[in-house]
Amino acid sequence: RGLIQRIQALNMFLKDIYHDEKIIKDDVIPEFLVKQSKGYLKQALGIMPQGGVYVHVAGIDLIRGPSGDFVVLEDNLRTPSGVSYVLENRAIMKRVFPRIFARARIKTVEDYPHWLRDALTELSPVNEVDTRVVVLTPGPYNSAYFEHSFLARRMGCELVQGSDLFVRNKKVYVKTTSGPQRVHVIYRRIDDDFIDPMVFNKKSLLGVPGIFEAYATGNVTLANAIGNGVADDKAIYPYVPEMIRYYLSEKPIISQVTTYICEREEDRRFVLENLKDLVVKAVDASGGY
Repeated sequence: RGLIQRIQALNMFLKDIYHDEKIIKDDVIPEFLVKQSKGYLKQALGIMPQGGVYVHVAGIDLIRGPSGDFVVLEDNLRTPSGVSYVLENRAIMKRVFPRIFARARIKTVEDYPHWLRDALTELSPVNEVDTRVVVLTPGPYNSAYFEHSFLARRMGCELVQGSDLFVRNKKVYVKTTSGPQRVHVIYRRIDDDFIDPMVFNKKSLLGVPGIFEAYATGNVTLANAIGNGVADDKAIYPYVPEMIRYYLSEKPIISQVTTYICEREEDRRFVLENLKDLVVKAVDASGGY
């Protein structure tokens, strides 16, 4: 319930800042934190993803606090990875400790690829029967390529690279032995900067020229949506509980780690005086020290 609540608020935040900017106008979040974030993309302004869904897949890092309760350490809303290792780990654990799984009431995770396929298909611009879903990978040299191929296989859809796709008349097609076939949903594992060399990084060889226009027109669903990076920015993280209160008028079910924003003088002083006891993360970066 807590994760659903949090992701709903984050999705509403993304929809808001790329359209009405109410949360900024009401001074809940400082405008400069949003608009100076590297994850905030002006190209996404005014574009409404299929069904209003920005966050199709969320990787929320949970830890146990000193009290034993779960708290959120980090939100990953761009191209989160790692679920394949959960599935493989569970399969190995069941073989190594079969008696434990026979006695314990542990919920299965095996159906995840099917849930993912169903969730993506629901947001197709065409009906479910005619929908073609593909997994877009940067290629075998990417560190998460195992997961890309694993999920494509388990989802029963094609694994493609940018060179396998092309855009014609603002629609995306995949090259097949039977000729071009329309693609309706793309589960992308390529970052925003590399998805379309005509709009973002012009040197990118990983993306598909024209795919952004097809997405903006509503002819293809991209999961996750373009521009999500601003919502998992480290400087935005401290404001997520306020988002929940603002958009949902609810108290956050899951708390998060106490965070000090070094832009504030008092926070900066505290952090510098207690540096050895703290985890420090750079804004717009993953991980921390």
